[in-house]
Amino acid sequence: MHDTVDTKRIIKGKEGLIDHKTTFLHKYWVQYQAVILSISSVALLFVIWFLITSFGVISSLFLPSPQAVFHKFIEVSQHGFMKATLWQHLAASISRVFIALLLAIVVGVPVGLLMGLNKWARAIVDPLIELLRPIPPLAYLPLLVIWFGIGETTKILLIFLSILAPIIISSTYGVLSHQKNRERAALSLGASPIQVFQYVILPTALPHIITGIRIGLGVGWSTLVAAELVAADRGIGFMVQSAAQFLITDIVILGILVIAIVAVIFELFLRWLQQQLSPWYGKQL
Repeated sequence: MHDTVDTKRIIKGKEGLIDHKTTFLHKYWVQYQAVILSISSVALLFVIWFLITSFGVISSLFLPSPQAVFHKFIEVSQHGFMKATLWQHLAASISRVFIALLLAIVVGVPVGLLMGLNKWARAIVDPLIELLRPIPPLAYLPLLVIWFGIGETTKILLIFLSILAPIIISSTYGVLSHQKNRERAALSLGASPIQVFQYVILPTALPHIITGIRIGLGVGWSTLVAAELVAADRGIGFMVQSAAQFLITDIVILGILVIAIVAVIFELFLRWLQQQLSPWYGKQL
C-alpha cells in the first residue's frame, strides 16, 4: 500500500514537471514566435541558396555559393577592394545616408507640422511635394550634377530629396490625425495653444513622424547606389557597381547583403525608438 502511494506521488510529480515544461515552452513560443518565424524565413532562404549552388543548378559566375561570398567578405574586409576595405566603403555610405537623413528630418518635420497645423501652408506646399514625390531620383541626378558638380554635395542632396517627401507627408498626416475632442478638452481646461501642441498634437504625430523616417530611410538606402555612381571612389554602392563591371558576382552579392543588414539594423533601432517614445501607439486605450 505504501509503495502504491509513493508510485502515485512519483507519477504526479513527473506529470507536474512535464506540464511545467510544456507551459514554459508554450509561453516562450508565444513570446518569441514572431522572432523565431522571422529568423526561420531568412534561414530558409540561405538554405535554398546553398542547395541551388551545391547542386550546380545555376553557374557560380551568376550565383556564387554562400561559402564563396563569406570568403570574399573576409578578403575584402582585410585586403580591400578598389583601394578601400569593406569597412571604409561602409563608413562612406553610412555617412552619406546619415547626413542626408538628418537634413531631411530638420527640414521635413517642421514643414510637415506646419502643413498639418495651417491649411494655407498645406495648400502652398502640398502640390510641390506631390510633384517631387513620384519623380525617381535618377531623373534629377543629371540636373544636380550640372548645378553642384560631382562632389559629395550632389550625392547627399540626391539621397536627401528621396527621403524628404515621406517625412513631410507622414508628419502632416500625424498632425491631422489627432482627435479634436482632446484638443478641445485641453483648451477648456485652460491650456495654451503651445501646451496643446506640446501635449496633445505632438504626441499623436510622433509615431507617424518616426514611420515617415523609417520609410524615407529605406528609400534613401535604395537611392544610395545611384548617388554613388557619380564619381565616387568609396561606398558600398560604388563597390557593387565596380564589381558588376568586372563580373565579380560574389562582391556584388556581398555588397547587397551588407546594405540589407545595415538597413535592417537601422529599421530595428527606429522600431525600438518608436516603442520607447510612443508606447501607446497601435494599442487600444
